[in-house]
Amino acid sequence: MIKINLLPFRIARKKENIRRQISVFLLLILLTVVALSWYTLVINKQILTVKEKTKQVNRQILKYKEKADRVAKIKKDLKVLQEKLEVVSSLKKQREKQLILFDGMTDLVVPGRMWLQSFKTDKNTVTIKGIAFDNPTIADFMGRLENSPLFGFGKVDLKTAKMKKFKDGVMLKSFELLCKKEKPKEKSLKQDKK
Repeated sequence: MIKINLLPFRIARKKENIRRQISVFLLLILLTVVALSWYTLVINKQILTVKEKTKQVNRQILKYKEKADRVAKIKKDLKVLQEKLEVVSSLKKQREKQLILFDGMTDLVVPGRMWLQSFKTDKNTVTIKGIAFDNPTIADFMGRLENSPLFGFGKVDLKTAKMKKFKDGVMLKSFELLCKKEKPKEKSLKQDKK
C-alpha cells in the first residue's frame, strides 16, 4: 500500500487559513480607519459650517443691534418731541383761552371810572387787581363779572378794597377780586358782544 503524507497539505491549508484571517482582520482595520477618517472629515466640515454660520449670525446681530439702538434712540427722541409738541399745543390752547378772557374783559371794564393793574390766571381762578373811583364802580364791575359767562355766572369774590393815595393827593380805591374760571363758550361771547 502506498502511503501519502498529507501533513504538508494540512500545514499549507492552516497557513492559508491564518493568512486569510490576518488579511480579513487587516482589511477590517483598514476599513474602520477609512470609515472613521471619513466620519471625522464630515464632522469637521459640519463644525466649520456651523462656526461660519455662527460668525455670520454674530455679524448680523451686531448690525441689527446697531440699527435697534438707533431705532430705540429715535423712539426716545420722538417721545420727547411728542411731549414737547403736547406742551406747545397746551400752551396754544391756553393762549387762546387767555385771549378770549382778555377780549371779554374789555367789555366788562367800566370805562373812564376804573383801570386794571394786574391780571393773574391759574388753572381755576383769575385774580384781578385794579383801581376805581369808588365802591359803586367796583360793585358795577363785579356785577358785570358775575353776569359774564367767562367766570361761571356769579363766582366772583372781593378779596380787598382799600383807599390809596396816588399822585397829587388823589384818593382812589384799590381792589382785588378773585373769580372762578369757567371755559368760555364762544357763542355766548359773541352774543355778549352784540
